[in-house]
Amino acid sequence: MAKVTINQASQFLGIASSTILTWEKKKLVKSDVSANNLYLFDLEELRQFHLQIQDRSILEDLIILKNNQPTDFKVIELFAGCGGMALGLENAGLQTKLLVENNQNCVNTLQINRPNWKVLAENISQVDFREYQGNIDIVAGGFPCQAFSYAGHGRGFADTRGTLFFEFARCLQEVQPKIAIAENVRGLLSHQKGKTLSIMLETLYQLGYNTSYKLLRAQFLDVPQKRERVFIIATRQDLEIKPLFPQEKNYTISLRTALNNCPPSPGVEYNQRKREIMSMVPQGGNWRDLSLEIQKDYMKGSFDQGGGRTGFAKRLAWNEPCLTVTCSPAQTQTERCHPEETRPLQIREYARVQTFPDDWQFTGCLTAQYQQIGNAVPVNLAYHLGRCLINMLKAKSTTKSTLESPKKSSSFSNNQQLLIPGLTTCPPYN
Repeated sequence: MAKVTINQASQFLGIASSTILTWEKKKLVKSDVSANNLYLFDLEELRQFHLQIQDRSILEDLIILKNNQPTDFKVIELFAGCGGMALGLENAGLQTKLLVENNQNCVNTLQINRPNWKVLAENISQVDFREYQGNIDIVAGGFPCQAFSYAGHGRGFADTRGTLFFEFARCLQEVQPKIAIAENVRGLLSHQKGKTLSIMLETLYQLGYNTSYKLLRAQFLDVPQKRERVFIIATRQDLEIKPLFPQEKNYTISLRTALNNCPPSPGVEYNQRKREIMSMVPQGGNWRDLSLEIQKDYMKGSFDQGGGRTGFAKRLAWNEPCLTVTCSPAQTQTERCHPEETRPLQIREYARVQTFPDDWQFTGCLTAQYQQIGNAVPVNLAYHLGRCLINMLKAKSTTKSTLESPKKSSSFSNNQQLLIPGLTTCPPYN
């Protein structure tokens, strides 16, 4: 891969340097920084993205990645939500043995889609995991990021008591899986000035696990969405398993591709006043495209605050991945308006952006369905994580790691990298 400066890329491709910087700022292409603090880009990646946005005839169905050779490796998932992580790990070839989730709408969603999955609809603090000791390879979970009451007191496991991370750690203590994987928002890296993450890593170490973590960008892992999440991989110290993270691709998937032939579905609607305002915003635009008078009226007190506030009155763009989907597509500060129609994204469109298949049903009222989808781990992202986990477990007992090529199951109609020493990415699957 040829790495070039922004000026070299501009000359090679005939694209203005400012355009390339805009792509980088929008997280549409990756960049590195040289020793001289110059942006460096993969020339072929820039070329491919330029072709992608120029040729609208390049329109393929979004593919759910699936490996058709299941393994015997078993998973317990905590805080399972509506199944994004579980489905992605299943597609990768892992076996789901237990899901723990206390939100009834999420439980109903899991049960209606996968009646064969064992789902505990209980408060996790009441679950005894000891019956699974020695029989589970992986424990996964996306626990909420909470403040620790004893942060900084050096009490390790005790520092986490009263938080949901404590329950995650307790599960590891009782089950003793070979690998644990934890997911959280990017804010975990700076939460309590890094103390929260430090206590988590120290706790896992005291429980007998070595840890690595990385910020993964979903838009470079077959997800049509700019979504960044922190993943922690913990491996049992007695097994010497080498941690692997997914290797980012040199392409992104546009919203146009994601929503191609998307089936109609219910969705929230704007009131008349908001519809009038959003109709004035062009594709890819936001509040800055409105007149000054309307800006002040629409944004009210937020108008005088600092920052870009780009989520206000935001209309999505066809030729880019979607912005991170939230628990509601019509919140004032995090609008997710359809690129052409003046309405928020609908339920099935939301699900497409999270790479759920069209036959994956969501239960509960409309608000509950948006919340489930917005909180989920994208299915294709979980697939890539699953393939790395399988590679890690296979490499444990063989001198060479082996991975089958991923299969494209069916279409929907049917960098800043944070690493610790010794961390590597998963090799390509094909």
